[in-house]
Amino acid sequence: MTSSVIGRYLAREIGAAVLFVLIGFLSLFAFFDFINELDDVGRAGYSLAAAVFYVALTLPSRTYELMPIASLIGSVYALAQLAAHSEFTAMRASGLSRSRALFELGKLGLALAIFTALVGEGLAPPAERFAQELRLSSLGSAVGGQLRSGLWIRDSVREPSGDIKRIRFVNVGELMPDATLRRVRVIEFDHEMRLTEVLTAARGEFVPPGSWRLTEVQATGYTQIENEERLPLLRSDRAKFAERIWISELTPALLSVLMVAPERMSALSLFGYIRHLKENQQNTELHEIAFWKKVVYPLAVIVMMALALPFAYLQTRAGGIGYKVFAGIMLGVAFHFLNGLFSHLGLLNTWPPLLAVSIPSIAALCVAVGLLAWADRTR
Repeated sequence: MTSSVIGRYLAREIGAAVLFVLIGFLSLFAFFDFINELDDVGRAGYSLAAAVFYVALTLPSRTYELMPIASLIGSVYALAQLAAHSEFTAMRASGLSRSRALFELGKLGLALAIFTALVGEGLAPPAERFAQELRLSSLGSAVGGQLRSGLWIRDSVREPSGDIKRIRFVNVGELMPDATLRRVRVIEFDHEMRLTEVLTAARGEFVPPGSWRLTEVQATGYTQIENEERLPLLRSDRAKFAERIWISELTPALLSVLMVAPERMSALSLFGYIRHLKENQQNTELHEIAFWKKVVYPLAVIVMMALALPFAYLQTRAGGIGYKVFAGIMLGVAFHFLNGLFSHLGLLNTWPPLLAVSIPSIAALCVAVGLLAWADRTR
């Protein structure tokens, strides 16, 4: 049996097992997500069909999240089956060395990692955003903030040289699913943090490439009055406008991150939002962790494949396959738990984001090496 034939056979058996496990997990999570949505069915225009469609749109995100675990459990099951039927022994007798087996699993893992990255970057974010828009539109709801006053966002106006000219604090009462704004309030300061204008508007609609059309606008401008006592006196001028164009760095793409959890955004969207936060001197740790997690997470699929390989070298006893699959499930659950745990620990302890999201994968790789060494000693 040539190495190319063995490689194709392993890829076919393991790939089929991974697909089977992934479909099983997706079905289970879709069922629980649908049960969770039943509480809202019947409210406003949220029908049973809309709930089913919403759950279906969240499946790409679920696929991205579950792919490493499905790869581990599917690989463990397929390799345990091959070992139980002595097929893996025959492959080793035909010249399949441990390094060659690791290489073949690595090739399959790389293909699955690329698939995971494509789903996580190209398919899951727009599907998730559309799912949230569908749900909010059906329920007649808007995106709310953590404060009663709504969402607060910092914005800035820059000179052509890049220096900050004005600083704004933007308050949005409601962000609608179509990215229109309701109950907008803008508090503007100059570069020395002196109040220059307070603006309120009933509604805001984006006008490409970089402005908003505000309607029912009330603006109060403040100018400093020179006086002999040099007291900080301000003169206010109030005006009303039916419509006013407001130029801002804020775009629907930036605001859309408020509708989708950071871990379900694309890396490109996260990168743009992180840059916006840094330009406005805001905390970026949460989104930086989410960004590096998007970069590192697909590579975890390859690590999971390496973690599954030692199970093929363990001797098969009565009930051996069941024990191996159970061990694979426990390892997968532990990885998923550690992945979330170290993301939060990194945020709390201000660890470097890349390090925080890489620790679970590094730990899993160390476990894989340790299991391979242990399998050597027990042969």
